[in-house]
Amino acid sequence: MDRGLVEAARGGDHEAFEALAIGISGRLYGVARLILRDTHLAEDALQEALVQAWRGLPSLRDPERFDAWIYRIVLNACNDVRRERHRLSAEFNVVEIRQPSIDDRSSVEDRDLLDRAFRHLRDEHRAVVVLHYYVGMTAADVGEVLGIPRGTAKSRIHYATEALRAALEADARTTPAAAGEGHR
Repeated sequence: MDRGLVEAARGGDHEAFEALAIGISGRLYGVARLILRDTHLAEDALQEALVQAWRGLPSLRDPERFDAWIYRIVLNACNDVRRERHRLSAEFNVVEIRQPSIDDRSSVEDRDLLDRAFRHLRDEHRAVVVLHYYVGMTAADVGEVLGIPRGTAKSRIHYATEALRAALEADARTTPAAAGEGHR
């Protein structure tokens, strides 16, 4: 984060804000994608977050806190997009079908297992997992972004990790291959 860019953008410099947005949008999109589990919804959330950031930037008191501030805006935008999605009456996904290679199968299976486990997490646990493990934030930074004490952030990280572990273990017990049902 470049303090000079943040201060220029706070003063209404469109080019400075564009430079900030370009510099951080990849990480913000990654967070939104992991939270929402949908590329189109993540794009919508990112776009909404950037618009809100531009509008709210003059009210940012401490330019040093720009990163935490923008992550909080993205998480709020994800929640807004998720609520709006639930209001829709129909949803469909376009599925691209391709035959995975032998090398791809294990990584695809691992990602599928993690995706299923991740869906069992509550929203607040999903947010701390993404911020801590994907973004690489410390518990103190996670707490700052979410507006919670560091101890609460540490606790949520712990319980979220335990919930992921439990979901993975439960999935392993119910998988036909794990139960020996896949072999005849």
